[in-house]
Amino acid sequence: MEKKTENIKISALGGVGEIGKNMYIVEINDDIYILDAGSKIPGGEMLGIDIVIPDFSYLVENKDRVKAVLLTHGHEEQIGAIPFILKKLEAPVYGTELTISLVKEKLKEHGFTNFSLLQSINPSTILTLGEISVSFFRTHHSIPDSVGICLHTNQGIIVHTGDFKFDQNPVGLYKPEIGKMAAIGEKDVLCLLSDSTNAERPGYTVSEAVIGQEISDAFYNTKGRIIVATYSANINRIQQVINAAHEHNRKLAIVGRSMMKTIEIAIELGHLYVPEETIIQVQKLRDILDQEVAILTTGHQGEPMAALSRMAKQSHKLVNIKKDDTILIAATPIPGHETIFSKVIDLVSRIGANVVYGQKQIHASGHGSQEELKFMINLMKPRYVIPVNGEYRMQKAHAKLAKQVGVEEDHIFILDKGDVIEFKDGCMRPNGRIFAGNTLIDGLGVGDIGNIVLRDRRLLSQDGIVTVVVTINKKQRTVVAGPEIISRGFVYVRESEALLDEAVKLVDEILAKCMEEKVIEWSSLKLKMRETLNQFLFEKTRRKPMILPIIMEI
Repeated sequence: MEKKTENIKISALGGVGEIGKNMYIVEINDDIYILDAGSKIPGGEMLGIDIVIPDFSYLVENKDRVKAVLLTHGHEEQIGAIPFILKKLEAPVYGTELTISLVKEKLKEHGFTNFSLLQSINPSTILTLGEISVSFFRTHHSIPDSVGICLHTNQGIIVHTGDFKFDQNPVGLYKPEIGKMAAIGEKDVLCLLSDSTNAERPGYTVSEAVIGQEISDAFYNTKGRIIVATYSANINRIQQVINAAHEHNRKLAIVGRSMMKTIEIAIELGHLYVPEETIIQVQKLRDILDQEVAILTTGHQGEPMAALSRMAKQSHKLVNIKKDDTILIAATPIPGHETIFSKVIDLVSRIGANVVYGQKQIHASGHGSQEELKFMINLMKPRYVIPVNGEYRMQKAHAKLAKQVGVEEDHIFILDKGDVIEFKDGCMRPNGRIFAGNTLIDGLGVGDIGNIVLRDRRLLSQDGIVTVVVTINKKQRTVVAGPEIISRGFVYVRESEALLDEAVKLVDEILAKCMEEKVIEWSSLKLKMRETLNQFLFEKTRRKPMILPIIMEI
């Protein structure tokens, strides 16, 4: 009996046209497979938002069809949305041992006590899920236990690389299975979803061996304290800092809960080697000479600059930067956060500390540059290429690289969030859209903040708020108290008394006129007050504060 040819659809809920929030959906017949489920740090326009995750309402609507969540590695950009997904649908989550341990820790933070859906795999695992088999191959990234994912279908193999690079000096769990990748390429790869983050960078990404040596040299050349800021999940970098501290007889203190937890998990699983008595508690720093101290730090969501900023402002509760410190920033800014990086570096420099950033190779990207991306395409020999994990310009650059190595132009597709690509009889074509967008997390609120709330926050941050309070006796149609005008973030009241007095008179006139005309509908009154004050305040100040009339009735 001839095998059934699957109907295959691929779409993205995140991770395209942006950095982070990676989440891809592969639909094979009636089954849905989720590849990664990440979050991202909000941009500056998302005032007050903690993290951003994909809007996965499409998955909730089709939750009976979801067979599995398959994870490439344990960074927030790949696992950050898992707790929110598992609150809405029950699906097994597959990842390597370290990835699953980090997911488990995230679930604990969200109050989960049942972890039966979490399933550990290794690069040699083969799963049978629904009508297909799923296999894996080890890749090299800045966190160990990273894998690529293969979905084996009758039309060919769908490969998702996850984040990767090819370093000629990898060790242990960082060593990519290049031979296995080449073998996959010989088996007919239908489609390659490949990392685009560094598609604009020519050549090769700097080797980790170079970075390790530079960090060691920085420790050797420093006389005072050393403070190293990096991302909490960059285990490769953390190991290099531990090695340098041990080599140069320094005690290492860890600052940042997310980093401490990641280090504990990595040590427990054997992914980090820490020589005895190298790590000490932060509280013991005062008992040790500065030249014998190193501090490793990160901040909220593993983002290193927030903690460093507090240290520079002398407002950190554990460690503050002083004049003779040396600060190593072993991180590169997330696109859109470059201004924050430069401001913090400037702040640290003002104190008189020595900042090592950019001018020395103390950080390398975990993503492959152009030659490595070409190498992946040549290994996999895909019929179709979909650049993912990157902003649009990166996807575009990756598409050009694919064309250079022989992939036909009409076999390369740049996905946007929600786009659906269909494969029938081995041929690719666009097939409509599914709903995709952002879900904003603010405190305990999930998705309860949208564009209107963000617009209000933006207006409040730009021109402030003016509140008008008045008490009215509706029966007698008289003003009992007020109007009183309260300003927050608009003008300094003590220096603007004349302006506010004039505004009060205007409101008085509006109220008197409305009482005369017997217009005492609250909505009409509020609208009249808002419109008149808007015009008056703009003429006087060229500012447009949010005007909030409050009418109380007795």
